[in-house]
Amino acid sequence: MPTSELTSEFLRATEAAAIAASKWKGLGDGKAADGAAVEAMRGVFDSVPFDGRVAIGEGERDDAPMLWIGETLGSMQGDQNALGIDIAVDPLECTNHVAKDLPNAMAVLAAAPRGSLLHAPDCYMDKIAGPSEISGHVSLEADVAYNVEGAANALEKKAEHLQIVVMDRPRHEKLISDLKQLSINPILIGDGDIAAALNAADPASEIDMLMGIGAAPEGVITATALRGLNAPFEGRLVFRNEGHRERAIEMIEGDIERIWGRDDLCKSEDSVFIGSGVCDGRTKGVEEIEEGVFRVNSEVIDVESNKHQFVSSIVTSQ
Repeated sequence: MPTSELTSEFLRATEAAAIAASKWKGLGDGKAADGAAVEAMRGVFDSVPFDGRVAIGEGERDDAPMLWIGETLGSMQGDQNALGIDIAVDPLECTNHVAKDLPNAMAVLAAAPRGSLLHAPDCYMDKIAGPSEISGHVSLEADVAYNVEGAANALEKKAEHLQIVVMDRPRHEKLISDLKQLSINPILIGDGDIAAALNAADPASEIDMLMGIGAAPEGVITATALRGLNAPFEGRLVFRNEGHRERAIEMIEGDIERIWGRDDLCKSEDSVFIGSGVCDGRTKGVEEIEEGVFRVNSEVIDVESNKHQFVSSIVTSQ
């Protein structure tokens, strides 16, 4: 069974997580929203007919609720006829944004055949992403000035007119300073680098590039989405403690500090990305139409067919 044939089932999982998290919008309790999303997503996965495994997921770094790395999913564990599928997942991307009802909180996942997605601990990842035009003109091997010049030339813009998104974190003090020295005022965001990367890859968006360090699970998920959009992405793992480095050595063959290209992080065309909006942003957030009935908006990218669509569903939930 191709991964894409399970897309509707995986969509049910992100929709359920989005609805569960949406009930905590603006209430100031991000962990409760995260926990609700995790349990809702896990509940759907338990009923899906596949032999799944969490290849990489978020929660370990922040001691948050999670679908744990290596966790088995689906109702066909051990079935010789079942396709083994890896999942990269964040049941609630932008936990803090849900707590404060800010933009771009989503329930997100990527799925591909077993062994196709990077299987790594929940650490950090340095990232660069943008539209197809900058492919081959930017790289994590280069410095900020080189990447800015390359993107500007590829997009036929003045460097100071580039719209570059960076997460507003102390770790990006030098990156932000380097951009400002090039007369660029970066767009600083609190969370949500998946939405930022999707916007950067989207010709209809004003965003030109995403740069900086975010979570590794979101990097793998983003790489899958951008493979379907034929847009560039590179990532390099960043370890904040020896525990994560040691786990990476155990889980990853070869150089753990290498630069991972988009197609290294997601090796298969038979892959899908799904993001269901919790708060308004890249997609509209969850809307309760009447008691127990919700409208959920999702972005779905089928890599093999290059099918990219926005889906609106009416979902009844307890």
